[in-house]
Amino acid sequence: MKILFKILQVLLALFLIYAGIQHFLKPTFYEPFVPSFLPFKTGIVYISGAVEIILGTFLMVPKYTKMAATGIIILMLMFLPIHIWDVFSDTPAIGSHQVALIRLPFQFLFIGWAYTIRRFAIKHRKKN
Repeated sequence: MKILFKILQVLLALFLIYAGIQHFLKPTFYEPFVPSFLPFKTGIVYISGAVEIILGTFLMVPKYTKMAATGIIILMLMFLPIHIWDVFSDTPAIGSHQVALIRLPFQFLFIGWAYTIRRFAIKHRKKN
């Protein structure tokens, strides 16, 4: 079970780091996801990318795994309304309603994934 935990941990960390880097390489792709009432769309994209990179990196540090997993859960919960809005929007940021519908369940997958890592980190830390 410990090896499965490590694999899940590494995969989620790599995904977050990769996604965070993409925020810097392709900010215009992510700008439509930023709600129109918020100013400084590019800045928000860069900040969210930096947060993803930081959380992904800290997820790999045993001392900070629980904290990083908690941060990922919070981040994904913050992104969830954006993805729900996108499903019901006349013009989804992703480009189509089908893609928005496919993308929405992934938010729940990431929340559950981070929660699983967090639980294993707590359980493993208590044994040491």
